[in-house]
Amino acid sequence: MGIGDFLSNLIGGGGTEFAPPVVIGEESLMSKKAHGTSATPVQSNLRWGCDFETADRICNFNRHYAEFAGYWDKKSTFLTDESDASGEIKFYDSNSGKVLFEAPKDRSFESFVKESKIHGWPSFRDNEVNWDHVRVLPNGETISIDGTHLGHNLPDGKGNRYCINLVSVAGSPASIE
Repeated sequence: MGIGDFLSNLIGGGGTEFAPPVVIGEESLMSKKAHGTSATPVQSNLRWGCDFETADRICNFNRHYAEFAGYWDKKSTFLTDESDASGEIKFYDSNSGKVLFEAPKDRSFESFVKESKIHGWPSFRDNEVNWDHVRVLPNGETISIDGTHLGHNLPDGKGNRYCINLVSVAGSPASIE
């Protein structure tokens, strides 16, 4: 992806082809619903000390912006609550409680954290995405099938890289996963 495509994707005008296993979503998934682009506000019991108001704004009333870079490692308790001992961590939709990502897979916790720190947001790879509940729009916006804005797919030399707002995936599990 060239710089033109990258910038176009960031402002929402791109139509980049993403390599498999990306599942492309329809714009209608982000249509207006009862609470912004989702049916409900974010959960009140977000993990890692994530702020409800920030999460609700980013998840449900936003299409292009993000929590500030480094929120996940400076403002949240993620790095004190999780470690290599956590194994594969499940990241749940902050609205629906559905599992969206599981990480780290095929890499260490240290590697996951290092890559995420470099980019400023938790960074997931294709094999860490639950494609039953995650879609990528043609402009790179990464969303849940329930209308939660998650972040963006910003491919790099290693492949697809999903830079995801921690507040968007700090939910608690739905009663049935």
